[in-house]
Amino acid sequence: MKANSAETLEQFEKDYPVVLPIRVAWGEMDAFQHVNNVSYLRYFESARIAYMEAMQMEADIKKSPVGPILGDIYCRYRRPVFYPDTLHIGTRISELDEFGFVMEYQAYSEKQNTVTTLGHCKIVMLDYRSGNKVAIKGEILDKILKLQPELG
Repeated sequence: MKANSAETLEQFEKDYPVVLPIRVAWGEMDAFQHVNNVSYLRYFESARIAYMEAMQMEADIKKSPVGPILGDIYCRYRRPVFYPDTLHIGTRISELDEFGFVMEYQAYSEKQNTVTTLGHCKIVMLDYRSGNKVAIKGEILDKILKLQPELG
């Protein structure tokens, strides 16, 4: 995954169907005086939930035993981030496959005017009753394609 080449926040936001602004909290700093690495996984989680809310996926999850589960997650730290700052977490699905999708994240720092952190995760559709992965289809696939028609 390459860092976004956008030079401005406005350009960055055009590349993502969902962008979640997150103010860096003082308590997220570590002994080295920058945002602790674990905070980024929380930021990505919040952005992932915002994406699923934009898809209106919560209704599907409530009426079906099939839902998303995190298979793995990756984070690459390009630049340290310091308090105070606001990060804009861009989120998009970069790859669809039979049983799920890859979700991509980038964190754009207002203070630094650049992408500071990259990430991606694998989401698998799971039947929570059987514990087996299931094909992504129907309403969920339709909702993804509505939010990101270029994946179709």
